[in-house]
Amino acid sequence: MPRILDGKKVAQKLKDQLKVEIENIKLKFNRTPGLAVIQVGNVAASSVYVKAKTKAAKEVGINVIDHHLEESTNQNDLINLINELNNNDDVNGILVQLPLPNHINEEMVLNSIAPDKDADGFHPLNVGKLSISQKNDESLMIPCTPYGCLLLLRELNVDLVGKNAVVIGRSNIVGKPMAQLLLKESCTVTTVHSKTKNIESICKNADILIAAIGKPEFVNKDWVKEGAIIIDVGINRIKINEEKSKLVGDVLFSEVENKVSAISPVPGGVGPMTIACLLRNTTAAFKLKNYN
Repeated sequence: MPRILDGKKVAQKLKDQLKVEIENIKLKFNRTPGLAVIQVGNVAASSVYVKAKTKAAKEVGINVIDHHLEESTNQNDLINLINELNNNDDVNGILVQLPLPNHINEEMVLNSIAPDKDADGFHPLNVGKLSISQKNDESLMIPCTPYGCLLLLRELNVDLVGKNAVVIGRSNIVGKPMAQLLLKESCTVTTVHSKTKNIESICKNADILIAAIGKPEFVNKDWVKEGAIIIDVGINRIKINEEKSKLVGDVLFSEVENKVSAISPVPGGVGPMTIACLLRNTTAAFKLKNYN
């Protein structure tokens, strides 16, 4: 039987560590890390994510400053708000919930966040630091989903050195930073994508397979090596019938689970880790400012 990587359990362990750390911070500085959360509009999925992130932050002792703006908010007003938060000493992390309305340029908005308050780890300066940093640089603002995937892998206590790792997907949010993190673990890393030739045969040679393509149940048993480790980043809602739907990953779990040595489920795998790593980045930002 494969080992099911319980993201809820691993995330809770990280949150418990952060809670103790934040209690010590409060004793030392008489204040706690602050996270500003900005949501523009009322996309239902975004509201669910913001609620989950806010709840988790408060659980570990992070002070949350909510900014829920109208759908019609213009780009200049949003960037002005971010600039205010950049200059607010009570704010250590800034999170802009994506997607933004179509009339707003996401790249410009994300780039306006101060790199040392970039809780998502998306700023170009943080992306650059990730690519050239040492393996265990705890001061980095690391993209939350890839970092969560890495922590799930570490939970297996498997030697990652020299392992053949394949990342399906080349997004700036997951695919590219995931490849960087695996390189730091001394894996041999291949990134495949929609234009890759012989993608199935490349994936079938992977000791570690990270699926992050956003296509429901795309990866089947023919793509997977016997005994491989799979981290499924995908979260897709598919219809069962007219009334019901369910969440599935990018991997056809029922087909591959008995072929692999470990796999993360959807839901309950990478999702909880992403939120926990957001809290980790906010705490790391506080420490970087106040302990140096």
